[in-house]
Amino acid sequence: MYPLKFEPILKQTLWGGDKIIPFKHLSESLPNVGESWEISAVEGSESVVANGVDKGYTLPEMVRKYKDELVGEANYARFGNKFPLLVKFIDARLDLSIQVHPGEELAKKRHGELGKNEMWYVVAADKGAKLITGFAEEITPREYKDRVYNGTFAEVLQTSAVEPGDVFYVPAGRVHGIGAGAFVVEIQQTSDITYRIFDYNRKDKDGKPRDLHIGQAMDAINFSDVQDDFRTEYDRTENEPVEVLASPYFTTSVYDMTEEITCDYSELDSFVIFVCVEGACRLTDDARNEVTLHAGETVLLPAAVQEVTIVPEGGRVKLLETYV
Repeated sequence: MYPLKFEPILKQTLWGGDKIIPFKHLSESLPNVGESWEISAVEGSESVVANGVDKGYTLPEMVRKYKDELVGEANYARFGNKFPLLVKFIDARLDLSIQVHPGEELAKKRHGELGKNEMWYVVAADKGAKLITGFAEEITPREYKDRVYNGTFAEVLQTSAVEPGDVFYVPAGRVHGIGAGAFVVEIQQTSDITYRIFDYNRKDKDGKPRDLHIGQAMDAINFSDVQDDFRTEYDRTENEPVEVLASPYFTTSVYDMTEEITCDYSELDSFVIFVCVEGACRLTDDARNEVTLHAGETVLLPAAVQEVTIVPEGGRVKLLETYV
């Protein structure tokens, strides 16, 4: 096994912008690319290996082939052949819908799927870019319905101006939305279940209003989810991993590096994903397999990899590390 890179899956959307393709240095000329799915096992959007002897295999095929060697013993026992994480870049030219995701129990009951807990890391932000997360004040389910139908729901939501490096955890049940001008990495459970509450009266490509899920969303929303600021505070320290999220679903750290770092994963029973958000680096594993990672690229280290050395190229590199 060796560090795996995947072909990006580009998604054109009503609200997509023009940042993803140049950020990833791709040759495509697609307009309105809202998302690049970097690592995905979602049915119909399965990532394909781009390097090495397993080039051409889909991620689900890789899990079936290598099992715990790829994902780790505990993860394979827990998830079987279902890869548990989905990683995306998201570029919002316009505001995304205000939405909520179901938790484990509701998602299993309604859809037979995992819940959808996720996080955002802000890569870039235009002037005035905002993220919506949670409530600014507590409301009742009855008030929720009234506000949705009279157009005042956004007034009770917490809106935060953002800048590069900001981190937000978005657990299932938290109402949220990505605002125009925000360019983020989204790390989430492997689930594509979204309950759309408000979509700015937009129409789809066929001129029809986009579906809303106001009733379904009400059962998923945590109505007591109130804070002054939902941003995750963390020490922006150089040349050591800084953990920004430890949840039951995944753990994520930020690496801001100007020097070589060696990571020991001998005690970690999981795959590891690195997302490069700035600069470039060279990764070498304990079997001397080597891969170069540039801004906009993502690599999956199989659980069988025990150690990796990361060497910045060009002075500085900034990475996100995540695992289950």
